[in-house]
Amino acid sequence: MKVKIQSLFILCLSVFINPLNAQESGKAKNPIIFADVPDASMVRVGDTYYMSSTTMHMSPGVPIMKSKDLVNWKLVSYAYDTLANVDAMNLENGKSTYGRGSWASSLRYHNQTYYVSTFAQTTGLTYIYSTKNIEKGPWKRIIFKPSYHDNSLFFDDDGKVYLLYGAGRIHIVELNEDLSGVKAGGVNQVIIDNASAPSDIPGKKGGLPAEGCQVFKVNGKYYLFNITWPPNSMRTVVIHRADKITGPWEGKIGLQDLGVAQGGLIDMPNGDWYAYLFRDFGAVGRIPYLVPVKWENGWPVLGENGKVPVALNLPPNKSIISSIVTSDDFKRKGKEPDLPLAWQWNHNPDNSLWSVKTRKGYLRLTTGRIDGDFLAARNSLTQRTFGPKSSAYTSLDVSKMKDGDFAGLALLQKNFGQVGVKVNGANKIILMINAITGMPEEVANVPLNQETVFFKVHCDFTNRKDQANFFYSLDGEDWKSIGTTLKMTYTIPHFMGYHFTLFNYATKEIGGYADFDFFRVTDHFTD
Repeated sequence: MKVKIQSLFILCLSVFINPLNAQESGKAKNPIIFADVPDASMVRVGDTYYMSSTTMHMSPGVPIMKSKDLVNWKLVSYAYDTLANVDAMNLENGKSTYGRGSWASSLRYHNQTYYVSTFAQTTGLTYIYSTKNIEKGPWKRIIFKPSYHDNSLFFDDDGKVYLLYGAGRIHIVELNEDLSGVKAGGVNQVIIDNASAPSDIPGKKGGLPAEGCQVFKVNGKYYLFNITWPPNSMRTVVIHRADKITGPWEGKIGLQDLGVAQGGLIDMPNGDWYAYLFRDFGAVGRIPYLVPVKWENGWPVLGENGKVPVALNLPPNKSIISSIVTSDDFKRKGKEPDLPLAWQWNHNPDNSLWSVKTRKGYLRLTTGRIDGDFLAARNSLTQRTFGPKSSAYTSLDVSKMKDGDFAGLALLQKNFGQVGVKVNGANKIILMINAITGMPEEVANVPLNQETVFFKVHCDFTNRKDQANFFYSLDGEDWKSIGTTLKMTYTIPHFMGYHFTLFNYATKEIGGYADFDFFRVTDHFTD
């Protein structure tokens, strides 16, 4: 039965976003990835593009993606496995770092070396990771204080290295040649007193001050990209330029359409230019867009008549399945990694309590402490949801769970949803938990009298519908809806799109375990 079900889902995998239109037109469509890939930073090395992004409290962190066409991206690495071994990152002693961890990164290539700078409110530090091999590593780490907000790493032609950073007021600091920290006696000053000014609305105060610095040098001039959000308006791209990196800088609005903003510039080998940006799109998260760029009077002009196009003169989008998200049968051969790169843990994992080798072909999640709820539980394993529609399903063996254990499939965010098996004494029940109010509520339960059960969730992000429905099956073929619809909500405390999640945690005693047989993702709904 397992082989039959898995084969059916494999056959059902199809093109990801607007498949017929994209293929028929032969052009890419925006968004280039309909999933949470915010705060992108890009470099081109020869004919290959690399992109870093933000995953905050997830581990490993600072994902690195690769593309040959700017449209279709594949995960190839992470800058770090563990940001820091502290209570907040470990979900210990009642602490967490939801929505924090590491934020916007800056990806650079200099002297045959790749660099990624980032920062963390969680630790109050700035981080610079470097490697000669961006796809295989290893990565070297440098840390120093303080935490420079939304910093952009910049190697100038004269050999000097800088960080530009800030919110509203933009600062520049010069780094030591070995990047070990701020250079004593080096450049350290405010270069733009109010970077939001080009998008300010007379008579209105508030909004998001200019942040998300990314600096570039083109034809001898410096260009600085920031994002603003004027009150009662939308996310906006603001661009400044200067003849010297210390200024003076002049600024203007670069783009104000659909709220597509924050990012920077990338050029192609053929001389074409694009801006890579993101758009807030409800519960699926912040999704990346490409906008064509033309140069006029020494300024990059974004969009087509100031608008973000739907179609792009680039190769069509392919499925992100097996490139950014992936199905997994938990079977490992030879030197294959224990987990594909698509998987991330919610906070730092306890690596002694999970395995894909103890029982071949299964992911085992073992409990090692008592947890009060899903958001406090350690070793929850996640992948991005994606749009316009996505579905995930799994099978698990619950025979070795202990009294009080709860294991199953969830959608992770502050207002989460879960379907799983809860052990109550000698009894097992299937539960659906809906936390749309911010507080988890048991909305349905069904007795379970067997050792294997199947769970599935459908996510609909079409036109920001942002609804999810959960299902269970006793044989993997006859599916039954359970509980109530989860109205997914993007919340600032988590600052991340919803993630498919496999979980198991104890509420009474430790040492029980759940064995997950497989995890399947599709870009459509199945009966």
